[in-house]
Amino acid sequence: MSHDSLELRSTITADAQLRLELVPVTLPDPGPGQLLVRIEAAPVNPSDLGLLFGPADLSALEQGGTAEAPVLTAPVPQGAMAAMRARIDQSMPVGNEGAGTVIAAGPDQTDLIGRRVAMMGGAMYATHRLIDARDALPLPEGAEAEAGAALFVNPLTALGFVETMRAQGHTAMVHAPAASNLGQMLVRICRDDGIGLVNIVRSAEQAAMLRDLGATHVVDSSTDSFRADLEQAIAETGATLSFDAIGGGETTSIILNAMEAVAARSMDRYDRYGSGTFKQGYIYGALDTGPSVLRRGFGFSWQIGGWLLFQQLQRLDPAVVEAMRARVAREMTTTFASAYTARVSLAETLSPDTARAMNRKATGAKYLIRP
Repeated sequence: MSHDSLELRSTITADAQLRLELVPVTLPDPGPGQLLVRIEAAPVNPSDLGLLFGPADLSALEQGGTAEAPVLTAPVPQGAMAAMRARIDQSMPVGNEGAGTVIAAGPDQTDLIGRRVAMMGGAMYATHRLIDARDALPLPEGAEAEAGAALFVNPLTALGFVETMRAQGHTAMVHAPAASNLGQMLVRICRDDGIGLVNIVRSAEQAAMLRDLGATHVVDSSTDSFRADLEQAIAETGATLSFDAIGGGETTSIILNAMEAVAARSMDRYDRYGSGTFKQGYIYGALDTGPSVLRRGFGFSWQIGGWLLFQQLQRLDPAVVEAMRARVAREMTTTFASAYTARVSLAETLSPDTARAMNRKATGAKYLIRP
């Protein structure tokens, strides 16, 4: 027996156009180890927006199609097309994670029929998803889909930061920007686990919100005292590791320089190569797609690199990953709860105003798709 589904697809065409549309697909019955899930909620993460919109000029979005089958198009700058070569004319499903109800299952998974599950694996902006059971997390009885929709990307990223810190011998970290859903999860984890965390935010309101969650060290980049406050927080925590979701601009550079300034305070003699304190900065997002700028006043004992959840999960011991997943399940309504500012249907996602609003990536503004 086959099952009909609708998937939100993103295509960049050879003539430099982005095309977004709902595509009918037919899914087979689940086989051994598989589940067929009716998707009821799927969050919009920054990592989803990169695939959904690519480098298209959303100021020139145009809506077409029909009310039942809307289509959005937008031009892609010619200068960006070379980087899109591998995806030209490919209709790509979108959505890293979601949650819904199992409506059919392989012969070895029938006990999950009727259960709500959280999922990770792509193609979640759809009405249905055929998925391997190992990529699904059964939710507690009575749990709503919305509560389980975002139990993978942000929770495992926040826990992954902690595991990276421990594996590399650091004892505290800096996170920017810290007022996001992910940032709030990291505050709760570090508060509960006794880990030093310096939170960089962009307004007094965000600072107050994190302090209400129990954050001890919060610095506001909009204030004149930001750099001095950052140095003081790093001195108090001993942070030598940072995670930067902004990417473009000088955020990582500012953090490394602050770490070096703190390390220099304990040097008993001048060294033209700077302190021997090792400083590691990771860029894990691209909220700013411009160049990453380094103003090198942080000596020679440092590294920067990229940090991507899916690669990190492959590097970790499977037992560690399983423990991370188990903690997320236990604390889904507390530590790892997400808040949403808007809920839209699949069709409403294909509205120019909605698309532009989602792509602003504003801190604290998180969308949930309810197919």
